[in-house]
Amino acid sequence: MALLDNEKDILPLSSIAELLTAKVRTLKMYEEKGLLPLKKEQGNKKLYSINDVKLIAFTHYLASAKKINANGIKYILEMLENNMDEKNKTEFLDIVEQKMEGLSGVDIKDVEII
Repeated sequence: MALLDNEKDILPLSSIAELLTAKVRTLKMYEEKGLLPLKKEQGNKKLYSINDVKLIAFTHYLASAKKINANGIKYILEMLENNMDEKNKTEFLDIVEQKMEGLSGVDIKDVEII
């Protein structure tokens, strides 16, 4: 039995914004543009899993560091979803996470418009 369930929805968007040093408004904008995983509201908040956080971090990286617009990000996320099994997708996102850890705050700036 695994210690952590990476699929369990436990984190609100505000906590994810803090983890990514992003603004909640920026993440809500991603949500409005259909760039975040679809979630049902639990109480008055939408909660996200650890695996969702990896995708949200990747989305934020594409928008803020690589300056890719919403349509481009949607296309990349669709390719990940449709062309990779879970194992390969997880490995890919782990590699991206390692690369993002090497970036400084100067490299990634919070974006308000994508």
